[in-house]
Amino acid sequence: MQAKYISYQETGSFSKLVVDYINNEESLQSFYSYRPDMEGLSKAIEKRNFLGNRDTLVQVLKTQYEHLTPNKSVGKNIELLGLDNTFTVTTGHQLNLFTGPLYFIYKIVTAINLAIELKMAHPDKNFVPVYWMATEDHDFEEINHVSVDEKNISWIQHTNGATGRLSTKTVAAAVTAYKGYLGISKNGKHIAKLVEKAYLEHDNLADATRYLVNKLFEKYGLVIVNADDVALKRIFSDIITDDIIAHHSAKNIERSSQQLEALGYKTQVNGRDINFFYLKENLRERLIFEQNRYLVNHTEISFSEDELRQEIEDHPERFSPNVVMRPMYQEVILPNIAYIGGGAEVAYWMQLKANFDYYKVDFPVLLLRNSALLIDKRSAENLYRLGFALEDIFLPVDTLKSLWVRKNSTAQLSLADETRAINSIFDQIKLNAYKIDKTLSVSTDTAKQKTNRLLQNLEKKLFRAEKRKHEMALVQIENVKNRLFPNGTMQERTLNIAPMYVNYGEDFLSSCIENFEPLGGDFTLLLP
Repeated sequence: MQAKYISYQETGSFSKLVVDYINNEESLQSFYSYRPDMEGLSKAIEKRNFLGNRDTLVQVLKTQYEHLTPNKSVGKNIELLGLDNTFTVTTGHQLNLFTGPLYFIYKIVTAINLAIELKMAHPDKNFVPVYWMATEDHDFEEINHVSVDEKNISWIQHTNGATGRLSTKTVAAAVTAYKGYLGISKNGKHIAKLVEKAYLEHDNLADATRYLVNKLFEKYGLVIVNADDVALKRIFSDIITDDIIAHHSAKNIERSSQQLEALGYKTQVNGRDINFFYLKENLRERLIFEQNRYLVNHTEISFSEDELRQEIEDHPERFSPNVVMRPMYQEVILPNIAYIGGGAEVAYWMQLKANFDYYKVDFPVLLLRNSALLIDKRSAENLYRLGFALEDIFLPVDTLKSLWVRKNSTAQLSLADETRAINSIFDQIKLNAYKIDKTLSVSTDTAKQKTNRLLQNLEKKLFRAEKRKHEMALVQIENVKNRLFPNGTMQERTLNIAPMYVNYGEDFLSSCIENFEPLGGDFTLLLP
């Protein structure tokens, strides 16, 4: 595949905060540590003060991979994490069914490519790409469906616990429906086999996801972490205790959020007094402090302060960080220097910097994941034939139609010159009327406004009539737009990897690896 790059601003699809961050807006500089460039990453490497335990991390990963038999690249990277000169580049994501939307794939590719670039820049050090599985999330409705060929495939299941622990016993119907789309081509059969083995031969969603993602990316050395683990939580237990009892994160994040809002930016997350859930099988509920006791919401479970401290010491795995404390947990247990996230993630991480500073945990370099639009051959040919550049496809469909009609019309559709001429005449009439009777100037203005409205309506009628003459071309424009922006949204936010893999096989992933530039700061257009 070939690639073309355009600025994120040209897509019109990213928030002001993200664009300002990319453009190094001065007012945002206090909300992150280092710039997302090689100089900033080098500083992060030099200053990294890892608070975790490498031996524990390596042992946990070896245990999690016991039934997977990692290839040499993955196995070597796990071992390298035991060395002081090894750092991670991390991205995290929910356990979406069959990998979910394409941007999940793009997150991982960005992490892999950044690890490669860092190794080239710092050959004396090691850099391991990591996918952090959000196994403790409990919002199953966010992840239980996937869009393929404009159809939704859903996994029907009821749960209130951590999605990573969810049994895969009921997923067979969704697997069958997904395989039905994949078809009987060589590529389709290959990914169907991976999906079948992942979801039907593993007991829970975390293991199923690890198997599938590992098979897609193991040759690049991707290491997959499930942090729902007692040994890893024990490393984090002091912060768990301190934050639940003293509410430090709530205060720190609230201040940062107010500062960002004062600068005109929308905040993404809201902290709570207690930013941890209580986690057991089929249970993940908020902790609440009321009447000097710590209550587990919607249950009869409660603790005094002493009982809570003891519970954390005995069972740290029962305390699950929410969205504002999960990033800190990640940075405590991984020797991480960069986090790869989408626009909303980059935004909410900026709300967290002050809290990291309070706990003296190093804040990673924030990198916007690579975003891409794959423009199939037929769509590209249609765009060129219609006289558009590839980047024009980001314009609203009505704008594209208007541009085409104006460019291809043989008649004069604009009445701007005529309107200016008539307004000039009315101005002269107004002057003459004023000399006769001052009150007549108001009547002249009224007549001028009515005439302008009539001309505007006439211009719209001329344009509509011309559009009808070009109906076939306008339908083509609409079809291309719908094909590349399904349901009116970015392709990467809707489509699953399935059609890409069926059509292009392993070449799709390798092309992403080849063409994505994690430090390039641009949006990628992929052309088969």
